[in-house]
Amino acid sequence: MAWTLVLLLMTGPGSSQTVSNEGEAVIVGAERTETYLPLLQGKKVGILTNHTGRIGSVHLVDTLLSLGVQIQTVFAPEHGFRGTADAGEKVDSYRDPKTNIRVVSLYGAHKKAKVQDIAPLDIILFDIQDVGLRYYTYLSSMHYMMEACAENHKPMIVLDRPNPNGFYVDGPILEPKHRSFVGMHPIPVVHGMTLGELARMINGEGWLPGGETCTLTVIPCLNYTHQTRYELPVRPSPNLPNQRSIYLYSSLCFLEGTPVSVGRGTDTPFQIFGHPGLQGMDYTFTPQPNEGSKNPPLKGQLCRGMDLRQTPSDSMIWARGVDLSYVILCYRQLGGETFFRPIFDKLTGTDYVREMIVAGADAQTIRARWQEDVERFRQMRKPYLLYEE
Repeated sequence: MAWTLVLLLMTGPGSSQTVSNEGEAVIVGAERTETYLPLLQGKKVGILTNHTGRIGSVHLVDTLLSLGVQIQTVFAPEHGFRGTADAGEKVDSYRDPKTNIRVVSLYGAHKKAKVQDIAPLDIILFDIQDVGLRYYTYLSSMHYMMEACAENHKPMIVLDRPNPNGFYVDGPILEPKHRSFVGMHPIPVVHGMTLGELARMINGEGWLPGGETCTLTVIPCLNYTHQTRYELPVRPSPNLPNQRSIYLYSSLCFLEGTPVSVGRGTDTPFQIFGHPGLQGMDYTFTPQPNEGSKNPPLKGQLCRGMDLRQTPSDSMIWARGVDLSYVILCYRQLGGETFFRPIFDKLTGTDYVREMIVAGADAQTIRARWQEDVERFRQMRKPYLLYEE
């Protein structure tokens, strides 16, 4: 009966409908239960996941419980287990009302699992949908869990999912002095890797403290390549509501390190931007508190800016890659010594992006600066790839 349930869930409503270049449906790691259930048999299991960890329309936690897996603890990243918390919002640990399983927050003061939380467990599962950008913090949460597993000699299984921005690599490489929770590794902003591939890279490059490695198993996706345009079945976080926002995120997120609004507190975050001081722009919006942003930047202020919901086309966004022209446009109008906040350099991972903007460089000139670094990274990542480029 249990295996029949799994097959129904794999093909039921809400399952991924993205089709590979060969015309076959993409199957995510979580759906491949036959490959990892034997590894969980008789084990006390912890799961680092959120609302995106699903098999079809059913949460992975609910599926595994129905199959008799002994889930002891759920670890939750930024935005919480159910995915409703604001960016940066502190989420306390609690009991999940649906399952009564203890949920431990790994966002806020404690981003790495404590010894007392991980010691009673035999194995850790990781299943979160990423969007393929260095500053999207689910990657950092995975890193810290790998670190905790290495320190406590616990094996970890990553149930891999496709990268919706996995078809290109672009952006400045993070410099060590700018390492933070929004960028922990010397990789480009758009790294073109799945989290399973990055977990292999973290181990292989010795990026855990002291060069330690985590005992790692990756359950790969099937029928996926890095040229697959993967459509996410659910929004990965409250302010990335659709594919358009996911494609624009690599360029608009830098504005979060400035006074400019990226549409938090509207229905179209990361598809618009604006500020009360911008001139010569017809599009206007006024940020107001909503489910995705309880206290949005520039709340209640009329912002003038740009509406990117329709233009440029998706193909033009992909061709431009990491596009600094929006930041440059805003800087040239608003300027001032306080325009760039400290987190801007953490998001870009460098000093030179900010310095070149201030010096008057255009977007293409700055982009040319990182191209050799990106090519070196493309070569460095090859041994860790699981999917055809």
